[in-house]
Amino acid sequence: VQLQASGGGSVQAGGSLRLSCAASGSIFSIDGMDWYRQAPGKQRESVAFMRIGGSTNYADSVKGRFTISRDNAKNTVYLQMNSLKPEDTAVYYCNAIVQLIGDRSRRSYWGQGTLVTVSS
Repeated sequence: VQLQASGGGSVQAGGSLRLSCAASGSIFSIDGMDWYRQAPGKQRESVAFMRIGGSTNYADSVKGRFTISRDNAKNTVYLQMNSLKPEDTAVYYCNAIVQLIGDRSRRSYWGQGTLVTVSS
């Protein structure tokens, strides 16, 4: 399974970006897809997640500004980021909990990360 993240870039404070993460491979189902981020010198933190049923959760720091969505047919998760702040600067990673074809277990896979830089 491969997760390909894209959409990062440099924006000014108050701007918007949309991240995408597409999963490919021998996928039977995807239970959940999440976005994490890691700022320089800090630990990786959860930003938002969406479960297969559509339930979502957000970090307090991004509530009301970020929206996670998912296209199940494309095995793709999106993160719409509005009203960006300099403190949102980080490498953003996607994560998926995947059941492979022919395998009952669930496994966690990570994308390669995409850099978001927000200038003041």
